[in-house]
Amino acid sequence: MNNHYAILPCNGLDKCAGGVTRETAIILAEKTESEIICPVFYRVADVRYNELAQKNPLLVIDGCVTRCASKLAAEKGLKIAGRLNISDLAKEEGITLGTNLRLSPEALALAGTATAKLLASFEAAPETAEGGQRGQRDEAAAFFPPQLSYETFQKDKFIFRLPAGEGFYFNENDVWAFVSGNRARVGVTDYVQKSLSDILFFKPPSVGTEIPQFGEMGEIESAKAVFEIVSPVSGVITAVNEKLADAPEMLNQNPYEQGWIAEMELADFEEDRSLLYTFDGYLPIMKRKVEEFHV
Repeated sequence: MNNHYAILPCNGLDKCAGGVTRETAIILAEKTESEIICPVFYRVADVRYNELAQKNPLLVIDGCVTRCASKLAAEKGLKIAGRLNISDLAKEEGITLGTNLRLSPEALALAGTATAKLLASFEAAPETAEGGQRGQRDEAAAFFPPQLSYETFQKDKFIFRLPAGEGFYFNENDVWAFVSGNRARVGVTDYVQKSLSDILFFKPPSVGTEIPQFGEMGEIESAKAVFEIVSPVSGVITAVNEKLADAPEMLNQNPYEQGWIAEMELADFEEDRSLLYTFDGYLPIMKRKVEEFHV
């Protein structure tokens, strides 16, 4: 293994997931001759670690849903090359993480699995960026309008926008889909990003996942709340907006253009359409929510 990394784990050592995170970081450091960033020391003296993270790909390991390591990386403006959440991985592997802080053989094995997944995902990234998959994404993105026209609604100092062009559909969960043929691009509305305020984290759906209409397709998180993204349409995830992993604030800047969530190959849009709103149907819903909106 010739790659060297900067490894940023969480510091939740009062939980089993935090212990697995620490063990994963140690295994990674030993396998790749990389260096671990201490999250506690990094908060008070970041010059040395900033240099380390800028010179080497950064791997972030979170222990639980608080995602303190990811949030720290975002606060420091770091570009993340690979990321993994131990609690999510435990669920995928069917492993229950108990309260014992001494790691069981099963928990130690999970650290090994986490290490392998992190390295495999990072090693695949250059191929994805340079190879044919990027071309497929670019081709898929071509169906989205290059420019959008918006209707706006203002309450106090806040201006809420809604795309007014053909092809946009909305559900009552404030998620939009732009549909063209058997493809759709999906995102959240301006109402969502303003009600959440500063968005700190984006949990994307996995490419290849089949999602039913009104099924969960990821989460976005701010200091105020966690918002579950409810898909307006049924289909298979073909691409996600990878830029949001490193820059979730793009959702605040423009949730319709730069801040889209995912693209899908549709399963049965003719059936899904009957449960969705066009611009004219959703605008009164958004206006009502805006009138009830409290910052």
